[in-house]
Amino acid sequence: MGSVGGARWPENRPPMSSRILIVDDDPVQRRLLEAAAMRLGHSAVTLDNGRAAVEMLAGPDGDRFHLMILDLVMPELDGMGVLERLPALGRTLPVIVQTAHGGIDTVVGAMRAGASDFVVKPMSAERIEVSITNALRLGALEGELQRARRSASGMLSFRDIVTASPAMDRVIALARRAASSQIPILIEGESGVGKELIARAIQGSGDRKAKPFVTVNCGALPANLVESILFGHERGAFTGATEKHAGKFQEAHGGTLFLDEVGELPLDAQVKLLRALQEGEIDPVGGKRSVRVDFRLISATNRDLIALVREGRFREDLYYRLNVFPIRVPPLRERREDIPELARHFLARFAAEEKKPRLAGIAPDALDLLMRHDWPGNIRQLENVMFRAVVLADDGVLTREEFPQLAPHRPDPPRLDSGGEAEAPALEPTLPEGFLPALGEDGEIRTLEAIEAEMIRLAVERYRGRMATVARKLGIGRSTLYRKLKELGIAEEDEELATE
Repeated sequence: MGSVGGARWPENRPPMSSRILIVDDDPVQRRLLEAAAMRLGHSAVTLDNGRAAVEMLAGPDGDRFHLMILDLVMPELDGMGVLERLPALGRTLPVIVQTAHGGIDTVVGAMRAGASDFVVKPMSAERIEVSITNALRLGALEGELQRARRSASGMLSFRDIVTASPAMDRVIALARRAASSQIPILIEGESGVGKELIARAIQGSGDRKAKPFVTVNCGALPANLVESILFGHERGAFTGATEKHAGKFQEAHGGTLFLDEVGELPLDAQVKLLRALQEGEIDPVGGKRSVRVDFRLISATNRDLIALVREGRFREDLYYRLNVFPIRVPPLRERREDIPELARHFLARFAAEEKKPRLAGIAPDALDLLMRHDWPGNIRQLENVMFRAVVLADDGVLTREEFPQLAPHRPDPPRLDSGGEAEAPALEPTLPEGFLPALGEDGEIRTLEAIEAEMIRLAVERYRGRMATVARKLGIGRSTLYRKLKELGIAEEDEELATE
């Protein structure tokens, strides 16, 4: 154990552990609680008084704690005093309160002050372990709910970004500086690294928080409607324009416009975007006069914009207008410290969505599997993998069996040729999760009927026979789904699953 400012820090924190703050003036009790936390695979920081706890939580690492176990009777500052100071610190972690005097008034007072559980000394090891497990699960779920509310209201902040990585700490520090100004920001990074989350945190930490946050995926805009969608149009501007339409720039007036995949914008739209940035005006399609707009622009790209400039596919003058304050978000393989934190985050969310409250965590060998994977799809891929694992799992913890798509391939033992030399093993291609091959074993194109049947089977398995969900995800009606099951001859074999 190391020691920093009177706190005892574990030198080797288990990868899927939670960090628990233990505050008690009794050294024996501190050791008992620390041992209980470590038996569950968590790490603990121990303090002997409430004032030190407040200072710890107010410090730069204060938001890294997932739980506090707090004694009510202590010198300098008691447990109730600590609870009363938590809101001012902006800390919302769950708190287990403990005391040797368990009167009803004390219990009610502690719970009203924000405690999530109350235990009376002396308590058994089993009792405190159950309390720790339940409090961590409750805290993770509550954190997800609060994060969702803040995102919906435009109040997401940098504290809502799930990370334990020094590389991401540097990204956040840079983004904090940009948040307080109106400088155009270009967020660079691979697909799935969380560029939009950074953009939302910038908006939620600046003067435009709680104002509109309008997202545009430039790569998904229909070529013939790009200008109409972005800048709006007047009635009768083109065939089908039966009503006046306000574009994304006007929707973002007073708030933030987030242009994702900005490198995919066609050149015509790039000219209008440049004018909007320089003049603060846009020209709706078919309009007779310009419209003033006030917006904060944040762009994002997974492309090399300089290369696009050289190829003549992106305007050089626009590039320099967008690239005033670049922020690069590293891929997940460069910040593996974030994998356990993100896995816990997704586990809490999907366990709640799938109504599996007894899922408690991830087994060490399963986490090791997650840590070793390169994650070419980054956080989005990890999110999908965790969703599938939660759907497959029952109670307890997620094991390696819930992550079959990540299991390393074990090649067959090498065979000897006629000369006694080992033949090179035939390598079978590894397909990504959910991939449906277009070619059959004979090398010929598979029929649409075969691919459709496999897709339906995959959906039924993934959503555990919940046919309303299966139909919605496939984009068809339930009656159509049942008809296709019957036509494809898989109704009988899936009958038991379909009626669960």
